[in-house]
Formats: sequence, structure tokens, C-alpha cells
Amino acid sequence: MAPLPFPLPAVNPKMRIGIFGGSFNPAHAGHVAIGQEALKRLKLHQLWWLVSPQNPLKDSAETDDFERRVALAEQLAGHPRVKILTLERRLGTSNTAATLRALRPLLACGQYVWVMGADSFASLHRWNNWLRIPYTLPLAVFDRPGYTLQALHSPAAQRLAPYRIDAEDCAVLPGHRTPAWSFIPIPRRPDSSTALRRRLKR
Repeated sequence: MAPLPFPLPAVNPKMRIGIFGGSFNPAHAGHVAIGQEALKRLKLHQLWWLVSPQNPLKDSAETDDFERRVALAEQLAGHPRVKILTLERRLGTSNTAATLRALRPLLACGQYVWVMGADSFASLHRWNNWLRIPYTLPLAVFDRPGYTLQALHSPAAQRLAPYRIDAEDCAVLPGHRTPAWSFIPIPRRPDSSTALRRRLKR
């Protein structure tokens, strides 16, 4: 398969890399907390934040000003092992399944895991070609306030129940045979992008 037509962070087969996708509109302390926990709990060498140009499940007005969102993510990430990437814009993909398909040459060169919040996992069954995602990469699902029960009783959780790995063993996820996933409790933070947008509008 042909290499991707633009430079990427250096990767080798032993590297453990988390991919944390989202619109990050705006990025906030809750995202940072998940990122820090992912680095620690999954024993990652790097965590890539993939800032999406547009969330297919949201109105385009809610994900405007892409450059502003990227700049704020870079400002907040604040960790040498966290990389802010704009791969979806450069690839021209509009959903996670398509992005991962386009990244297959890269995914073959390291030990990857998809990082997401419980709020995203609760609605995973609504994503385009959603089953391709857990069959492409293991999933590390981090708890979010108000979404614990929704996530654990979601269609995705039920469909993937036989492949769940205990949170205490979540460090095995990077590079694990797919499908595989863990639901990982972390100290809860009330921050949410939706609440921040509402405050800004007021």
C-alpha cells in the first residue's frame, strides 16, 4: 500500500500510540485529563489528538473555526508526548472509519489504541460504519460524568461484550488483537464542550 503523501510523527513497531479523535470544540480540562490518564494507564509513548474538521453527528455550525480549535488544543495539551494532528483535513475523510482505513499503512507500523470518552462510546453505534472501528483498533473508553450507564448499556457495549478487557489490564490494549476494549474509570471532571459553548454564547 502506498505511503501517505505528507509527513507524520516518526513511528517504529515498538511504539505504543493512542489516537484520541474528536471535534474538540472547544478543547477543555476534561480532554486533558483523559489524555493524561491514557498516557499513564495505557503506558503510551505518544498520544495523538486528531482534531476533526466536522463531526458528522453535529451541525456544521457547532464545529466551525477549525484553526481556532486546533490552536486551543495545542495550547491545552501541554505535554511533550501529546501531538495535535489534523490528519482528517489532510486526508479529506469525513468519519472515523474512513480515516482509519486511510491510515492503514501507518497503523501497520506501531501498536495503536483508539482513545475515547464514555459519551462517545455511548453513541458509537450511530457512527458511520461503526463496527469497522473496534475491528481496526482496540478501544480504551474513559468514563465521563453522566455517561457511565449509557456507555455500559449501549448497543456497542452489548455487541462487543465478549471482547471486554478488565480496566486493571487495560495496558494490554495497544497493539492487541481486535476487537478488544476496556471501560476505564478515572477521577471525574464536570467540563464539557457543550457547556463551554453555551457559556460563550451567553
